[in-house]
Amino acid sequence: MNICFACSITGGRQFEPVYQAITRALLADGHQVPTAYLADAGVKTLEAVVSLHEVYERDVTWIRACDALVAEVSTPSHGVGYEIAFALGLEKPVLCVYQEGQAVSKMITGNSHPSLQVQTYRQADEAVTLIREFMSQVRATCE
Repeated sequence: MNICFACSITGGRQFEPVYQAITRALLADGHQVPTAYLADAGVKTLEAVVSLHEVYERDVTWIRACDALVAEVSTPSHGVGYEIAFALGLEKPVLCVYQEGQAVSKMITGNSHPSLQVQTYRQADEAVTLIREFMSQVRATCE
């Protein structure tokens, strides 16, 4: 499946090891993840040379083409929030995961959209398990 992974870039990178565990697992499971590089340590440098307009066009193209969006939302990010809303507007299945105890916007945690799931995790491996369960659900609805 084609999965769009979303995570904070400019808002903070303290959950980068979790981002990396998520993208490694999705790729290992055979999914296409065009946004996997967002988990890399050097992503801020890569993104600095891309124009604002190019980022927007590229990101909405990825979301339009994806089968589902997976977002790590432990760190607040305007861009990730926008991507979640954009995907939901297209009726894409969306999973938001965040580390237990982190403050996450009520616009996400209080959203009852039927295509949205929000889950908490304690460790990166638990986030990966939640994502794999979500992907099984998405796969079942696509068959």
